[in-house]
Amino acid sequence: MARLAAARYGKDNVRVYKVHKDEATGTQSVTEMTVCCLLEGQIETSYTEADNGVVVATDSIKNTIYIKAKEHPVNPPELYAAHLGQHFLDKYPHINVANIKVIVHRWTRINIDGKPHPHSFYRDGNETRNVEARISREAGIELKSAIQGLSVLKSTGSAFHGFVRDEYTTLGETWDRILSTDVDATWTWKTFATVADVEKGVERFDQAFDAARNITLKTFAEDESASVQNTMYKMCEEILEKAAEVELVGYSLPNKHYFEVDLSWHKGYKNTGKDAEVYAPQSGPNGLIKCEVARS
Repeated sequence: MARLAAARYGKDNVRVYKVHKDEATGTQSVTEMTVCCLLEGQIETSYTEADNGVVVATDSIKNTIYIKAKEHPVNPPELYAAHLGQHFLDKYPHINVANIKVIVHRWTRINIDGKPHPHSFYRDGNETRNVEARISREAGIELKSAIQGLSVLKSTGSAFHGFVRDEYTTLGETWDRILSTDVDATWTWKTFATVADVEKGVERFDQAFDAARNITLKTFAEDESASVQNTMYKMCEEILEKAAEVELVGYSLPNKHYFEVDLSWHKGYKNTGKDAEVYAPQSGPNGLIKCEVARS
């Protein structure tokens, strides 16, 4: 006998752009998001008995994403996700859980002759600010915030030595290497009971994002890194210290390798060790280091 073990459905890749117009100053601010909304609840018969009577059409979910973006602020994205998810629980008694993911794409204001332009922006890299929200009748509102795709590199100040050496080891020890990665950092908030609890003290979300980003960049740049593992742990510790309502911090950091190019075959050029200047960036394979750090 077969049974439906789990099910969720909804709309993915809904692109949303919202502009805020300050009539007093003539300044406009913009937010561009990609939104996913997946619903859970008493929807089993739509799978097992072809009963569409329990299905909120995914096109209706898409329409709701736009309507809630009109009715509510989209910044911070944690608050918008909470409002959006709560709507489906309030509107449809048979829906028990709304899973919301919001990806915020970077638009940075252009400076012209040293002054910020009132309505012009540029795409400042592929870094995104992400939120995953699970709004549940039983468990309340669970929020996870993230930085994703923040590419960083430093040309020195990183080492890796003292690791296990055995018959499988060819990697040499190094006391000075290039360190580069694409930062994927997440922080999980304490559970909120209601949307009102999310809204109360809503500034916490922007403050935590700014702190996490600044800590990531500062620690990456200044730490005399003995390993990716130790550097990312320091980042986690500091974020927990700065954001009192965060319960768990995680990092996933690929170690993007840059290999020295031996040019000794050409006119005896020295380009290894302390003489290395020209490197070959590698697309793969790469190291991948992850950790999660919780409060004691």
